[in-house]
Order: sequence, then C-alpha cells, then structure tokens
Amino acid sequence: MGRSRRTIPEELLLLALDPTTGTTAQPQSLDLGLAGAQLVELALAGRIAPDGDRIAVVAPRPTGDPTLDCALELLRRRGAPVRAVHWIGGPRLGLRQTYLSHLERCGMVHAVAGQMCGVLPTTRYQATDTEISREIKARLDNAIRTGVPPDPRTAALAALAHAVGLGKHLYPGNEGRSSRSRLRDLIRHDPMGGLVAHAVMDVQNGVAAQPRRSPAPSPGRQAAAGARPASEPSRGVPMQPRRGSMARAVAH
Repeated sequence: MGRSRRTIPEELLLLALDPTTGTTAQPQSLDLGLAGAQLVELALAGRIAPDGDRIAVVAPRPTGDPTLDCALELLRRRGAPVRAVHWIGGPRLGLRQTYLSHLERCGMVHAVAGQMCGVLPTTRYQATDTEISREIKARLDNAIRTGVPPDPRTAALAALAHAVGLGKHLYPGNEGRSSRSRLRDLIRHDPMGGLVAHAVMDVQNGVAAQPRRSPAPSPGRQAAAGARPASEPSRGVPMQPRRGSMARAVAH
C-alpha cells in the first residue's frame, strides 16, 4: 500500500481533532472507531473480508503500513474468522496516541505541551494544515448535500464518524440535526463500513459482553428438574437485546 493517500483511521482522527483546543472529540468511542477503521482500510486493501458478522483474513501479505500490518498479523494469528464486535471491543491501548504520533511525523499535526491544573503535563495536537481537515469534511458535506452514493472510503468514514458520535461535533446544534441524520444514513452505502460501524455501537452498548443464552432444556429434563417452562424467564436474568436495536444505539 502506498502512502499517496491518507488512511481511514488517519482521516477519522483528523475529523475528531478540535482546531481550537487541540483535543479530540469523543475520545473513548474514538478509540473503538480507530480499531474499526483499521478493519475497513484492510478490507479496501484486499487483506480481509466480511464473513457474516465476522472478519476473515484472505491475503496475509503486508500492506506496507506498520500499524495496519500489526492489526493484520494479530488477525492472522487468530487462525479463524473473528467477530467484528469482539475484535473492536478488545484492548487497544495507545492506538489513538500511535496515530497522533504518526500524524505528527507526517507533518499534519504538531504537539503543544501544556499543564493541567498547573501540575500535570499534557499534550495537545494542533493541525498544521487545517485545509486537510476541511477537505475531508467537504467530502462528507458533499455526500450529505447531494444524496449521491459516495465512494466506499467516504461512505465508510461517514459510518464510523456517526458510530463514534462525531455527528454532533461536525454538525452541532439544532441546525445540524438533518445533517446528522443524513450522516447516519450513509452507513448503507458500504457493507464493510456498516458492519464495523454497527460493531462499534454494539461495543459501546455492551452487546459484546452479553453472555449467550444456554439452549433450552428438553421438556423431559425440564420436568425432572422442576424447571420453569421455557416461556417464563427466570428472575434476575437480563434478557438479551434484540439485534435490530444495535444501529439505533448512538444518538446523532
């Protein structure tokens, strides 16, 4: 993979950077979004492919991007397709900082040292060329405004921006309500982006942590054990959320 274009994780992070404060919007969900954006980028590079709600490695050769190749190798070591929700919900310590440092090396941001409460050292990241961020957002604006199906990269970026809650950062207030709604609707234009975006939202809502239901006992075993009928839920055991509710998890 050449470096002639920015990757989706890089663009997602640039969208999240506040040009005034140098901080990132939605930092917790952004970490999940970056992990998901890596999956989309690897899929666009032909290295992985969706397999239902799972991710399968189809070409393990390196892309030339060290951060993406690290993710690809971890996926390869699994030995079998992994559920997107489990991959995105796994530990991703330092992923945001890794990409911030990369953007700094590329000259797209510069670090600004500071202090919190006059004691704790902090680092903010200011965009060195805000035109780059404006160009990225202009692609989303164009897709929202025209209604023309965007290219797969823009569609995936829109899906991830919605999933991590950047809609209210990019299109704030009541005047941005319709734009946020259209941003959410762009999910349908890229299957991989949609799969990953829904997985990000599932993780935020704890769906990945929900235990699977045990198979219902047969009537004979149920009677012998004095169990309740299968139609009567046990007290204190939360019911699984319906699958169809996942996409509505993040407010726009």
